[in-house]
Amino acid sequence: MLQASEILNARILIVDDQKANVMLLEQMLISRGYANITSTMDPLTVCDKHAEHRYDLILLDLQMPEMDGFEVMESLKKIDTDSYLPVLVITAQPGHKLKALQAGAKDFVSKPFDLVEVQTRIHNMLEVRLLYRKLENYNKVLEQTVMERTAELRASEARFKSFTELSSDWYWEQDPQGNFTSISGPVFEMLGIDADDMLGESPKALAGWNAAERAQLNSNIASRRPFLDFVYSRTNVDGSIQYLQVSGEPMFDTGGRFTGYRGIGMDVTHRMRTASK
Repeated sequence: MLQASEILNARILIVDDQKANVMLLEQMLISRGYANITSTMDPLTVCDKHAEHRYDLILLDLQMPEMDGFEVMESLKKIDTDSYLPVLVITAQPGHKLKALQAGAKDFVSKPFDLVEVQTRIHNMLEVRLLYRKLENYNKVLEQTVMERTAELRASEARFKSFTELSSDWYWEQDPQGNFTSISGPVFEMLGIDADDMLGESPKALAGWNAAERAQLNSNIASRRPFLDFVYSRTNVDGSIQYLQVSGEPMFDTGGRFTGYRGIGMDVTHRMRTASK
């Protein structure tokens, strides 16, 4: 919500080639407590003034020499590219009202002035304009916050990846069906497996595993239990035994639905062979 002081401190520009009209509007605004009022009787200066001050409301007379109000609005559109013209037109011609709205004005008042009507329309226009700007600023802040949080998340993911690479040989993720969706690290070279054959395949599809150990690991995964430093073995084509150690945890989305597993792994063949001697 807006504070009354925000509306009363809004930037207002009065544009009319008749000094009496300018003075009447100025006095009316001052009497209502508006504190930031500028006026001009030269329509040719309006765009430069608005480019510099970005008025919250422009009270614009339509019938002026050299440059009428419609031409002023066309020029203002080049400045306010968001298509919102903070213009309240002043006209003595009933037929100009619809044309002014079609040209981009947001409201109008008729000459001779009904001061109560003018005050009401000015207040309402300023309230809408300032709320619009608040929303625009909020969206910019929100967008900036999202960008900052995204950058933080990417940095966190990079740190996590770096940590997993230092503490393990590879990082892996599986979907709810047990198919690999992401693998990073030299696991392909360690297992002698083609990378294209690995992604999208369930670990059950890879041959050579110790059946009992695989069954225990698969039981953990099927029960959606986390596991830590689980060691299982694989018999290579040359008859040698390769030992792998994996840790994993189930993943769930914000609705609590199971989305798969992620974890780390490492080749512990040397350690296991040394321990068995």
